[in-house]
Amino acid sequence: MSASDTRFTPLQRALHWIMAICILAMLFIGVGMVSSIRPDYLTLVSVHKPLGVVILLLALVRLAVRLVRGAPPLPESMPQPMKLAAHLSHLAFYVLMIALPLLGWGMLSAADYPVVVAGIQLPHIMPHSNALHTLLWNAHRFLALCFFALIVIHAAAALFHALIRRDGVFESMAPWNADQPPLPIGKQAALSQENSIRQG
Repeated sequence: MSASDTRFTPLQRALHWIMAICILAMLFIGVGMVSSIRPDYLTLVSVHKPLGVVILLLALVRLAVRLVRGAPPLPESMPQPMKLAAHLSHLAFYVLMIALPLLGWGMLSAADYPVVVAGIQLPHIMPHSNALHTLLWNAHRFLALCFFALIVIHAAAALFHALIRRDGVFESMAPWNADQPPLPIGKQAALSQENSIRQG
């Protein structure tokens, strides 16, 4: 199996890391908005809104690329529960990357606040309603907390694959080029045993 068969495409890797930076910035800005008062709050909001639209657009592009190009297969040595968890976490990521910006847009629409990106005011996607605004605000906040927890779990899983299992999963999305992906754990053990026999 070639390295290209075990790695995401350069476009997929670029989208992943660009979105990772945007999403982390978005979450920290959101925390700052909750704990800040004017004028800092207004400054953060002015960044939060257009960044949310950018994340929504990137998520839609990334989803389209994923549907067209697919993903490299997970290592055969990976237990089935881990494979299921990986698939479910990826699904959750796509749902949240799209749902959170839409909820934020709908929340602002319900409050009759303008959403301006690059000087263009986007249309309202929800009718003006204080009750609807409160409902969407609570949903947006709850899902943002879920997103933060998912990111922590995702980062921990990435380090687990990179440092402990060393099965090539982390390298499949790594921003650098790997000339030769790491061998699965079983093959590493067999190779180590073979080398020991030769040296003995």
